[in-house]
Amino acid sequence: MTKKIMIVGVGGQGTLLASRILGNTVINEGYDVKVSEVHGMSQRGGSVVTYVKYGDEVYSPIIDKGEADIILAFEMLEAYRAMPFLKKGGKLIVNTQEIDPMPVITGAMDYPENIADKLKEKLDVTLVDALSLAEKAGNFKAVNVVLIGVMAKSTDIAYEKWIETIKTTVPPKFLDINLEAFNLGYNL
Repeated sequence: MTKKIMIVGVGGQGTLLASRILGNTVINEGYDVKVSEVHGMSQRGGSVVTYVKYGDEVYSPIIDKGEADIILAFEMLEAYRAMPFLKKGGKLIVNTQEIDPMPVITGAMDYPENIADKLKEKLDVTLVDALSLAEKAGNFKAVNVVLIGVMAKSTDIAYEKWIETIKTTVPPKFLDINLEAFNLGYNL
């Protein structure tokens, strides 16, 4: 059985580290893994999408509409944009943070209202104030690892395996903060 996970966010939010932690964890579990990263002006706060597929044999990392088992969204509008990719019965984990995209910053459009309500109407959604939890862990940039912790709880991979991967993936000077961030998400 192949698992399909999309990680969506905005450039600078740490989606790539999150996909590395996820990918390394499932590789360590013996799964075949394919990862594909799509950057849309990520250096300037644009959309970033990462596809992670794992299972016994995986041939392509691409996830089509209606196929994602889990969407891990680092920002509300990115969650809304990714919604069509979630399969029926899939799980959407969303950081409640709102980051204005360039058209909103320039005044060309308004940030959409009531995104959380629109998501909850249609999907199994877990809303997480990951920014507050990351700050509690010691660094607002640890939002990514908070969300990985929330997601990890809904996988069949043991807690200890995630911790081992974080210890080998995160730079030592940020390890304590990231372990705390993971635990806050995992125990939410």
